[in-house]
Amino acid sequence: MTTAIIVGVICLVIGAVLGMVFSKSSLNAKGKFIIDDATKNAENLIEKATVQAESIKKEKNLQAKEKFLELKSQHDADIQAREKKMQEAEKRTKDKENKLNDELSKAGKLEKDLDRQIADYARKTEILEKKQQELDSATAKKVEMLEKISNYTAEEAKAELVETMKAEAKTRAQAHVQSIMEEAQLNAKSEARKIVIQTIQRIGTEQAIENSVSVFNIESDEVKGRIIGREGRNIRALEAMTGVEIIVDDTPEAILLSCFDPVRREIARLSLHRLVTDGRIHPARIEEVVEKTRKMIEEEIIEVGKRTIIDLGIHGLHPELVKIVGRMKYRSSYGQNLLQHSREVANIAATMAAELGLNVKMAKRAGLLHDIGKVPEQESELPHALLGMQWAEKYGENPEVINAIGAHHDEVEMTSLLSPIIQVADAISGARPGARRQVLESYIQRLKDLEAAALSFEGVSSAYAIQAGRELRVMVESGKVNDEIASQLSYDISEKIQNELTYPGQVRVTVIRETRAVNIAR
Repeated sequence: MTTAIIVGVICLVIGAVLGMVFSKSSLNAKGKFIIDDATKNAENLIEKATVQAESIKKEKNLQAKEKFLELKSQHDADIQAREKKMQEAEKRTKDKENKLNDELSKAGKLEKDLDRQIADYARKTEILEKKQQELDSATAKKVEMLEKISNYTAEEAKAELVETMKAEAKTRAQAHVQSIMEEAQLNAKSEARKIVIQTIQRIGTEQAIENSVSVFNIESDEVKGRIIGREGRNIRALEAMTGVEIIVDDTPEAILLSCFDPVRREIARLSLHRLVTDGRIHPARIEEVVEKTRKMIEEEIIEVGKRTIIDLGIHGLHPELVKIVGRMKYRSSYGQNLLQHSREVANIAATMAAELGLNVKMAKRAGLLHDIGKVPEQESELPHALLGMQWAEKYGENPEVINAIGAHHDEVEMTSLLSPIIQVADAISGARPGARRQVLESYIQRLKDLEAAALSFEGVSSAYAIQAGRELRVMVESGKVNDEIASQLSYDISEKIQNELTYPGQVRVTVIRETRAVNIAR
């Protein structure tokens, strides 16, 4: 390749010279002299090019030799490295082969040992089977002998032993349970009593005053005739528009408004007041006044709801829930105003939550809303707790508040600490003296149910509900019931009352067992 380059350079030089010569051939005699000089210059250039080409050729030959030596040296080094790697691989292969031979040798020894152990195990198993057969035979003979001596079969003796152990275990377990319960009560009762007492002391309460009849006072009995109207058309129109029974009797200067719905009674009372004050009493006027009064009451309900949540510091309540809270003002339960009861429960629950380090605002919210299911605009077959829970869920309340509403009468399972607080606060508000009016028949029936629950247990001779049904004293027969069974009986009776009966507050069950020895001196 180098030689080709040199030949190319020479050809270029010769071509250049010849071009110059031919280009000057047409010149005159004077130009002939110039051509001679050019020929000499060309010869000099060719000589220099030849010398330079030889020099380049030698240099390239030298570089080629050096490159050849370098490549040869590198090739030798690569061969040596490969030979070294092959030697190392061969050595590793031999080492692995030796190691594998050693492991095969060990495996052979282990296999021989395993065969020997298997044979030894089979021999010992055979011996054990023989001894087990001998033992079974001896046991059968002993059982047969014991059956002859005791006149009991093995199954009968086993059953009697099991029953004895069960009775003993039950007695010990009951004693242990009683001990644990007493210890827990000692620790928890004082703290619970402290929280409840502090809560009650910090909450102002009112007495129950409402019922299902309102009295509308009039200035004179002459107004009664105007209210009745010709052939009773005014009073019929008023009753049809309000849904309230209007009783006009001999009571001086008074008209009775009877209805189970306090909202309707209030609409009827205000409508009568407007009609009597205005003096115009006829069916068309009655319809107009009742409609205006109904709208006014609805606005007042919303205002009462807003004022209530502001007083309690509750924020973000849905407008429908605010309206439901306002309707509570015109509802009562056992004579206890529902709104006042709900406010009272909210304050009690908030105080308890503060004592226990829980969310006070959430407790107030749940306490205020726990009885919203008691004020439906349309009758519902659901219990008020479940209906209130559905409303709270519908209007986006917190899951803890929803559970507290639904669980305060145990209709659903409690899932947070807020639920038992609301249940206790509701019981405190409803069970305190003067909070509610109870029908005498239902009160007596509740006491009878408590006594009947205790008398249904074996060994109970008599039972008495005292302290307005908050304590049940149970007398047992000392011959049938011992001390351990008396303790268990107290627990069983309390569980039955809790699961089967409805009662406000809590019922204390006291089981009394006494032994009397009587003799007569003659």
